Parts: sequence; structure tokens; C-alpha cells
Amino acid sequence: MPTTRLATLADAALITAHRRAMFAEAGLGTADTLEQMAPTFTPWLERMMTEGRYVGWIVEEDCAIAASAGFFELDWPPHPFDPTETARGYLLNFWVEPAYRRRGLARALVREAVSESRRRGLRVTALHASAAGRPVYEKEGFRASSEMLFVDRP
Repeated sequence: MPTTRLATLADAALITAHRRAMFAEAGLGTADTLEQMAPTFTPWLERMMTEGRYVGWIVEEDCAIAASAGFFELDWPPHPFDPTETARGYLLNFWVEPAYRRRGLARALVREAVSESRRRGLRVTALHASAAGRPVYEKEGFRASSEMLFVDRP
């Protein structure tokens, strides 16, 4: 039976590896850009965890890592969705190892992360969903937004 625990700084390399796998599976980034991401992401993660702004969860079963996920609180200006607050929650780094998929682990992690957002009193929680993850998030009440993205390429 799987158990879920809070991530610690000792899990930074695991979370970084899962993040890389998540982007690779979604077809985002090249092998080169994903390789470049790790040395920048890991210190960011460690800082955010130390500041208490990032919370992560690790799911284990029979001494093996089955999944991981993260939440972070970010500064955000007041918005019509939440006109009096200056922060929102953001879900990221959701990854379930292929052998453990279709067992409800992702859904349980989404619920855990939304609960963290609620514990912090945040009314708006956002994420960027892969095609594979979209149905999981939609079942938990997330809906598509009007966000657009511009990426300035070198």
C-alpha cells in the first residue's frame, strides 16, 4: 500500500529528476534544455523549501518511489478571482512513475496540494496541465483559463 510523506531537502535531486521526466514525456524542451534546467531548478527548489513557500510530497510503496508532486505559493496581484489577496497557489512537478499509474496516486496528490493551498487561505490555485494530466485536474475542479504564453527564444 502506498504511503505519502512530505518532501525534504534531501529529496531535491529526486524532485528535479521527476520534473525533467515530466517535461520530457510531455514533449517540452530538448534534451539539452532539460539538462540545463536541473542546475538552476535544484537551488530554486531548495530555497523555496527553506522559505516554506514550496511543499512537496513523495509517494512510496515497498521502499520504491512511486510519485511526487509539489505546491508553491507565489506573489500575485489582487485579481477579480480574489480581489483582496496578494498570493495564489501553484501546483507543479506532478509525476507518477509508469509502473504506478492508473491507481489514483495523481488524484490523491492533487487533493493534498489543494488542501495545502486552502490551509494557507489561498482562494486561487493554478497549474499548467499536460494532455495526460488534464482529466485528473478537471475531475478535481480545475478548469481551463484564458492564459496565453510568450517565450522569447535566444
